[in-house]
Formats: sequence, C-alpha cells, structure tokens
Amino acid sequence: MSMQGWEVVIGLEVHVQLKTRSKIFSGAATAYGAEANTQACAIDLGMPGVLPVLNREAVRMAARFGLAIDAEIAPRSVFARKHYFYPDLPKGYQISQYELPIVGKGHLEITLEDGSARSIGVTRAHLEEDAGKSVHEGFGKASGIDLNRAGTPLIEVVSEPEMRSAKEAVAYLKKLHSLVRYLEICDGNMQEGSFRCDANVSVRPAGSSEFGTRTETKNLNSFRFVEKAINFEIERQIDVLESGGKVVQETRLYNPDTGETRTMRSKEEANDYRYFPDPDLLPVELDAAFLDVLRAELPELPDAKAARFQSEYGLSAEDAAVLTASRELADYFEAAASRVKDAKLAANWVLSELGGYLNRDDLEITESPISSDALAGLLARIEDNTISGKIAKEVFEAMWSGEGDADTVIEARGLKQITDAGAIARIVEEVIAANAGQVEQYRAGKEKVFGFFVGQVMKATQGKANPAEVNRLLKEKLQG
Repeated sequence: MSMQGWEVVIGLEVHVQLKTRSKIFSGAATAYGAEANTQACAIDLGMPGVLPVLNREAVRMAARFGLAIDAEIAPRSVFARKHYFYPDLPKGYQISQYELPIVGKGHLEITLEDGSARSIGVTRAHLEEDAGKSVHEGFGKASGIDLNRAGTPLIEVVSEPEMRSAKEAVAYLKKLHSLVRYLEICDGNMQEGSFRCDANVSVRPAGSSEFGTRTETKNLNSFRFVEKAINFEIERQIDVLESGGKVVQETRLYNPDTGETRTMRSKEEANDYRYFPDPDLLPVELDAAFLDVLRAELPELPDAKAARFQSEYGLSAEDAAVLTASRELADYFEAAASRVKDAKLAANWVLSELGGYLNRDDLEITESPISSDALAGLLARIEDNTISGKIAKEVFEAMWSGEGDADTVIEARGLKQITDAGAIARIVEEVIAANAGQVEQYRAGKEKVFGFFVGQVMKATQGKANPAEVNRLLKEKLQG
C-alpha cells in the first residue's frame, strides 16, 4: 500500500468530561468508580415528570475553554434534544446543543515532530450530557446497563477536517489534552473515559478539493490507539479505492488486540436524530461581564508558558515545549530552577534523569519520590563543586531509592569531590610516574593517550577528583 497519489483528511471529535462534582442537569455525583447505578437519580433515569436544571459550573468551564482557544463565545446558546434509541439512554434522547452551541470557531496551535507549527481550526465545542454504559460481562446472554455516567457533563470539541496525517492528529489531541488540564476543567484520564476521541478519516486523490467518503472510528481512549486506528483506516480505505471499490460511510470500532477497525453501524446523518430545542431548558445567555471575569481568571496557558521559559530561562523551543506539556511538570521545573543558578542544568536533569526514572517506573511527575526541592538540593551540590555531574547520577539513584536528600547521601557514601589541587597533583604525579611508556607516546604526539591518564586518576580517586582540575594538572605536568 502506497500513500503516493492520495491525500488524507482527518477531523477529530473529542469528548471532554468536565470536572464538576455533580451532573449537568441533576445533583447526582460524578465521581468515578462507584458501584453500578448508585449515582443515577430520577432525572438521570429519565423518570416521567422530572425536569432538568442546568449546572452553572459546566457552563463556566465550557466558556473558559472557549476563551483559551480564542473562540467565539455565543452570547445565546440553546440546548437541543438528540433522539436515538439505545439501552444506555433512558429518556430516548440526549440533551446536547445543535444549531447554537456555546463555543464557536476557534483554533489550536500544534507543533510537529520536525519542529514546524500549524494552526488547526476548531469548528465548535458544545455542551452535552453523557450516556450510560452497556456492560456485557457477567450476565450470560444478557447485558447490564450502568447509568452512573448518564448525565455527566461533557463538552464535545469538533475540529475542522484540517489534519493530514495520524501524527498531526495525535499532536492536536495531545495539545487539547494538555490545555483542558491546564484549565482544570477535565482530569484528562483516558483510561476512565474522561477524554475520548472519535476520528473521522477519509482519503482523496492528491490535488483534489472534493472530500472523500469518511468513516468515523469511535471511542479511542489512548494516543497510541488513535494513531494506530487512523493509520489502519487510511490503509484500508486506499486499498478499497485502489481495488476499484467504494468506501462506505459508517461508524467503526477499533480493536486494540488486532490493531484493526471493524464496522459497527451505518453512519447516521444529523436529520436522523430529529434535533429540536429542548422545551424544558431556557437558552443560556452570557453577558460580557461574565466573560471578562473568566478571562481574568485564565491561568498562563502552555504556549505562553513555553515562550516565557525560552526568554526567561534560555531554554530551547523543544525543551520548553516538553516541560510545559503538563502543568505539573512545568511547576516542578520552575520550583527547581528558582533555587539554582543555572536553569538549563535544572531543565536537563528534569528532562533526562528524572524523566528517565519516571518512565522506567511508570510514574507521573506528581508521584516522583524526589521533590523539586530535593532535586534543587542535588543540583546545588553540582554547582558548588561538592560533587561532579557523574557522581550526581549515583546520588540521584540513591535519593530515588529513599536514602535521603543529596547531602545525606553524599555524607553517608563519602562522595565529596576532591577539589584540593595539592591532593590531586600528588595522584597525577603518581599516575605519570607509573606509566612511563604512555608518557612517551603522549609526548611523541599521540594525543589520544590523554584519556588514559584521566581514567587512571579518576580510578585512583574513585571518581571523586574534580574533572576540570584533573585535566588542567595533567596537561601541565605531561608537557613536562
């Protein structure tokens, strides 16, 4: 299968679960993990005669998101009923927004692996309630329904069909994920379903302006699955078209075990849902003063923070982007950097050493056994020449294992760097005296032998001699 001659068109619909304590139209709790059907009240169950009451906090969070993506916020938005019949939807309709969503056109800036930047349009973001969940295990030939999720507030963020590869789609998704966590409107937990993605994929002949027939792959809940599902779907559609077939517009499901997508159902059109304004809910009207307050409360967002990290700390664009991808990581770095002289040193240690250990042990930055203060304490010992960078790695490992802070480990293991020039000079002289042959080679112009002498001195001092001082004294005495 070759991509040659084809262009891919991708649009994403992302369901972002809002971090409210109660549901969008009822007072029932939204906490994850409760026993089935213990967090569904009469309103969530669609009992006759109950009326929805809008959760103000959900509106505030949706508007906060709209401001962060520089979108049009509707002064008047309307809730609509979206009708479909499925066991997880007790009312027979979902309350959503259709013609007048709360958030209109906006955009997200993404950076690709080659460092190039792109702006991806956001078509809209509308408020809606989540549906319940069908449970198929443990009921024999029957299925169970858990309605705890029914009525959980979501915003559905719909992108423009402007992404041209799976990598671009993942970059957009990661940026959106980072943003909603910065805004503290979503916990972003993909395993728990707080952040789910539907991918619309189509292909068309290169140079064509007409869209091909698209498929929608539902409920992708990891960045890896999004990339794999899109790539599989691209290959499948090109194979269909190149063998003379036609792509069918349908909804598909991704199977992570096989890495393939399969047909779920034929795709509905908007008119199949029989949308109409919900008569139980008034239009939402937002005035300028409300939005001004929200705007003033916005935190420093990832792009602005990354730009500041470059100017304030002299970091590269790449390092600044990685450090600001999560608010917690950015805060950790800043706390460490504020306590040392060299912010770049702090950035290097957070990204390489700390990042490596976190990956190895599958931990989040918030679970790091070494606090930002403790890391800063270690970096201070490198800066004041108490230990070398190499010894610092040994100290870091001991700190990670719970042996105490940097000073405790350095003291207990006797790792203090030897900086006394006299002491180092004596060892340098001993090494030179013991290796007359290598001295001759060096003086005959074989420069590479210098590394041998450095190694011998470091071995004699168990790696504790100040490397700069070792180099200086060796050069001086070998010239001899």
